[in-house]
Amino acid sequence: MNAVQLLPAVRALYSRHPEYRYHEPWELIGLLWSLGYTEDLASEGEIAAAAEVARKDYPEWWRAA
Repeated sequence: MNAVQLLPAVRALYSRHPEYRYHEPWELIGLLWSLGYTEDLASEGEIAAAAEVARKDYPEWWRAA
């Protein structure tokens, strides 16, 4: 999974399960995979970057969802 695919997956996770918004990237690795948001496991660094972007633009995509 690349960064282009990972950001929408993290946004979808946060919109459907807002309680996971403050989880650490290492916690999100298996969570994204087990909930079916990704086909394979992404690296912690990629997830950390996507989570940071998703948290910063949270009001933008929350209203669009």
